[in-house]
Amino acid sequence: MAMDGPDRARELEIFAVIARMGSFSAAGRSLGLTPSAISRTIDRIESRLGVRLLIRTTRALTLTAEGQSYLGAARRILKDLDEAERVIADQGAPRGRLRVSASLSHGRLCVVPLLGDFARLYPHILVDISLTDTVVDVAAGQADVAIRFGPLADSALTARRIGETGRSIVASPDYLARRGTPRVPEDLLRHNCLNFNFRRAEPVWPFRRDGREYALTVTGTIEANNGETLGQLAVDGVGITRVGNFGVVDDIAAGRLVPLLEAFNPGDVEPIHAIFVGGANMPARVRVFIDYLADRLR
Repeated sequence: MAMDGPDRARELEIFAVIARMGSFSAAGRSLGLTPSAISRTIDRIESRLGVRLLIRTTRALTLTAEGQSYLGAARRILKDLDEAERVIADQGAPRGRLRVSASLSHGRLCVVPLLGDFARLYPHILVDISLTDTVVDVAAGQADVAIRFGPLADSALTARRIGETGRSIVASPDYLARRGTPRVPEDLLRHNCLNFNFRRAEPVWPFRRDGREYALTVTGTIEANNGETLGQLAVDGVGITRVGNFGVVDDIAAGRLVPLLEAFNPGDVEPIHAIFVGGANMPARVRVFIDYLADRLR
């Protein structure tokens, strides 16, 4: 009774179509087979099983009790085959939980506003986003995708550049009215300069004068671990800060902040990368999310 799987499945399909259509000729037209080919298939099945499945007359086609049982089994098996193929095909489709790590400022201002459209494009992906300035370990499985700023350390992870940002020195009109507007970088030495608290050799801001780049050490009364906090402090008139353009562009446009010392801006650009575990087995949900970010953030 052993037969190749594809032939057995084809026989089940033919029998199910015959039962649905009610005649050999109609089934043949539906399947692209001749009535004689349909008849030979039924004869082969009945011979193998040793029972009659169909009673054929010139006017009607009737299923025997065995035929009814065989039809039920055929429909279940064909449904299972369809489901198995769907499951296998879905393994490469974008679906499942996607864990994303982004910095507080860039995440809130630039990444989160994009998630609504992404969710509409990919409704089967559950985006699990965490905003933190703590560096998560993607290689250890703490996130599927992490958004990182600046130069990257050597790693077995894959990195894709998804954008970049320049930096500007800014202060509020209120602060400048009280403390005066710096005209050259050295004037900053008499101002309250709000800085990042990341580990670095010294709190320096870079400048360019007469084609030469140099750095100036600045001091202030407050340090923070994210640009959004520094930008808000500047808006509140606490001091002067130097942060990524993406975090202050709206405040500058609204007049809440004023760019300073633009003639001395060295034009340094900080790259933004998406970090992830790459390779041939990268989940589709990771690939489409990174493609989406790269397209929107550029």
